[in-house]
This record gives sequence, C-alpha cells and structure tokens, in this order.
Amino acid sequence: MAQSHALRSGCPINLTLEILGDRWSLLVLRDMMFGDRRHFRELLTRSEEGIASNILADRLKKLMAEGLITRADDPSHKQKAIYSLTEPAIQLAPILALIGGWGTRHLAVSEELSIRAKLLEAGGQPMWDAFMEELRRRHLGKGGDGPSVLAELQAAYEAVAARNRP
Repeated sequence: MAQSHALRSGCPINLTLEILGDRWSLLVLRDMMFGDRRHFRELLTRSEEGIASNILADRLKKLMAEGLITRADDPSHKQKAIYSLTEPAIQLAPILALIGGWGTRHLAVSEELSIRAKLLEAGGQPMWDAFMEELRRRHLGKGGDGPSVLAELQAAYEAVAARNRP
C-alpha cells in the first residue's frame, strides 16, 4: 500500500482512516463494488449523494495513489478509462457489509437503499467470500465462476424499489 502522506501514528485504525476517512472515498469504493460502476461518468452521475466532478477526480487519484484502484484505457472507447478495484479494496467488502448492517440497525435508512446491507449482513462470511470472489473475477480478471452476489443484491433492490413505487 502506498504511503503518500505523513502519518500521525502507526495505529492501524489511524492509518486506515488516513486513507478512507474522508467523506467520499468509501462511497466511491461502495459504488464500484455494489453498483458495478467502473467509468468516471457512471460514478459521477449515478451517485445517490451527488459527488462533484472535481471531488470525484481527486478521490480517484487518491485511491489510485494508495493502491486501492487501478485505471486502464477502456478497450471499447478510446477516450474512456475503466477503473478496477485491487485486492486490498476487494478485502474491504466485509467491512462495508458490517458498516451497512450497523447503519440499518441504528439509523433512519430507506428500505430500498438498505436491502443490500440487510442481505449482506444476513449472508455473513459465506456471502462476503462469494462476493469477493465475484469482484476478483470482474476487477482482477480471475478465472472461475460462481454465484452472482451482485445480481442477487440488485434483484432485491429492484424488487423493493418496484414495490415502493406509487
């Protein structure tokens, strides 16, 4: 992992927060993991929180500098780049699942935006492992196959969204 800045201490919690503790970094990683958003425009326009383009560009640079994502030319379009999660970022999936589970229990969340967190928490380590393997296939080009946790989470979201539409 890159260390692009002066560190306050060697505490693992502090070091992690120095990389991920700003307002947007975890949300960018969330959108890449759970929203399968890999292009700048997707990350910009499909964010629930409405990230500004300059902030997104800054966070993508920061996440690349820290070794959490990579950027490559998109073979389908010369002027586009595709962002991919690295192994250290993929290993954050269980942490994001736990944060989401905590939020569903203690905060006033919407049903449709919390259904994925509820399913991930209920699925526990086996579901997290399957999801991380799926992310490795999608982002790192690892071979193999397995269930699509992402498709399961998306289907649950869509079902709740459809049920809640007027």
